[in-house]
Amino acid sequence: MKTGKELKPGTVIRLENDPWLVQKAEFTKSGRNSAIMKTKLKNLLTGYKTEIVYSADDKLDDVILDRKEATLSFISGDTYTFMDTSDYTMYELNADDIEAVLPFIEEGMEDVCEAVFFEGRLVSVELPTTIVRQVDYTEGSARGDTSGKVMKPAKLKNGTELSVADFIEIGDMIEIDTREGGSYKGRAK
Repeated sequence: MKTGKELKPGTVIRLENDPWLVQKAEFTKSGRNSAIMKTKLKNLLTGYKTEIVYSADDKLDDVILDRKEATLSFISGDTYTFMDTSDYTMYELNADDIEAVLPFIEEGMEDVCEAVFFEGRLVSVELPTTIVRQVDYTEGSARGDTSGKVMKPAKLKNGTELSVADFIEIGDMIEIDTREGGSYKGRAK
């Protein structure tokens, strides 16, 4: 059993005996109201999509899934092909199926992902917690502020934008935490 606040992209829950993939999950807690989780779900059997709001305390049945290591093989339009690292089997996913990790997937990446299967069918992919990407574009640093806490916008090769430390320059390799939508961790070692 999972509670509403434990839902995250890639989780599969059972609703009315059908497996549903959580594609997006947004936690909201306001001062007066109880905490809620806004979710975007996709039925794994029919492909039907819906949005449901859960209370943080709601109890949900989770589904046991198979997991295998896989790497990105190639991208063709909106189709992403992953290869099983043990038996070299190829699996395809649409961009809609991996919406949560899409900002960090780029052609030629070497990260070993975790492919998630339901009844032998690939349903989603989870990236490692920390990934390394190259900064494709960023503005020059501001002179005079040496506190180390100044952030500026940067763009990765695939177009994803995030905030990085002021000393990061074009071509630098940075570490990104992929949980909760991704955030800058520091310069890659």
